[in-house]
Amino acid sequence: MEMLLDWNLIASTLRIVAPLLFAALGGALCARAGLFNVALEGMMLTGAFTAILGNHLFGNPYLGVLFSCLCVALLSLLFAYLSIELQANAIIVGIAINFLALGLTAFLLSVVFGVKGQYYNPAMVGLPEWDIPVLKEIPVLGDILSGHTPLVYMAFILAFVLQFAVFRTVWGFRLTAVGENAAAAQSVGLRVKRYQYGAVLSSGILCALAGAQLSLGQVTLFTENMTSGRGFIALVAAMLGQNNPLGVALASLLFGFADAVGTRLQGFALPTHFTMMLPYVITIAVMFFFKDKAYIRQSGRMD
Repeated sequence: MEMLLDWNLIASTLRIVAPLLFAALGGALCARAGLFNVALEGMMLTGAFTAILGNHLFGNPYLGVLFSCLCVALLSLLFAYLSIELQANAIIVGIAINFLALGLTAFLLSVVFGVKGQYYNPAMVGLPEWDIPVLKEIPVLGDILSGHTPLVYMAFILAFVLQFAVFRTVWGFRLTAVGENAAAAQSVGLRVKRYQYGAVLSSGILCALAGAQLSLGQVTLFTENMTSGRGFIALVAAMLGQNNPLGVALASLLFGFADAVGTRLQGFALPTHFTMMLPYVITIAVMFFFKDKAYIRQSGRMD
């Protein structure tokens, strides 16, 4: 038990939760604009691949992250155009983008790098880990909060920033109004499509950061289907957090902790496939207790 519960486990949770939190915040923004973004998984996967590709092309992890944001932003605009302009079902569009990303990243992995399954270059440098000068000297707290990549800190800071923006600014009130009743919002002069496009574009950028943390932050490589369902877990985290950024952060921490515990349990000689199931078992369990079906009906345009 002492091996299972220690401060390193909490530090691991923070590292693991960052990609989930980025994607979940993106899903929450889309939901507040009235769109159910099922494409989080595909956008995260595209972000992970293009971050490695950008790092390979430019030789700099930060430029790799920026390149990833640009590429996934273009993919998110495709989702926005189909679901907003053409009024296609957002769920179907999202599923199509997920399959597109899965096949396209595997194809480009073979074409660009000439490998199948995984690309790893020992000479490639990933995102650095920041040791915060004063904080790292504090016992326990320094071990937990210091030594993470910039994207880990950015994820949690962004949750607080979005909490303020959504509930304390005019932009946040208007975004919520667009999601609650687009016709009423348009009747008072709000540009509904502009807010929806902005939410989807922001979601794409956040998913790019999530993917970059996976491929350049936690490891420095890319494997096919690297996200392994994390985008769908992020979607559940957004639902569980009721699209409230701090609530989404707490839900993401729950799933991140489950993932970290699953990884730690491998040290007890448990089968790997069994321990990898833990986050998804918790996801299913959470869905049994989640009763707000209005979220799905409104965001997915299922009515």
